[in-house]
Amino acid sequence: MKRIYVREEYCLGCRLCEINCMVRRSRSKKIIKAFTRERDTLQASLRVENTGPLSFAVQCRHCTDAPCIAACITGAMRRDPQTGAVVCDETRCAGCWSCIMVCPAGAVQRGREHKVVSKCDLCMSENTPVCVVNCPNEALVYEER
Repeated sequence: MKRIYVREEYCLGCRLCEINCMVRRSRSKKIIKAFTRERDTLQASLRVENTGPLSFAVQCRHCTDAPCIAACITGAMRRDPQTGAVVCDETRCAGCWSCIMVCPAGAVQRGREHKVVSKCDLCMSENTPVCVVNCPNEALVYEER
């Protein structure tokens, strides 16, 4: 399965991955409209951590033995049979946050707009996740290892 990997030595901490993720997940899909009209509801499914000169993106690792799937009481967290990505069916999510508590990467977040979780789905409708495509320094790579 292809996953997103971070090359920390190349990350500039520019946060373009977060911005492009927010725009992709917005209703308008347009950067100006998203940041002017939807600002309160915008949420990236990853976040950039900065510690001194070191920065890197934290996002779902789509674990082989995903503890979030095992912890989900409603079956909302599941593995997509075609891509292998761990995805959340928001219509089934009860907002119990069990997945947030067991995620070893700290990548599953509480959604801003609804009482459901928010996590990376690898931009399932795209060939390559938008965070990877728009990383100016190629710190994010999408590959199978």
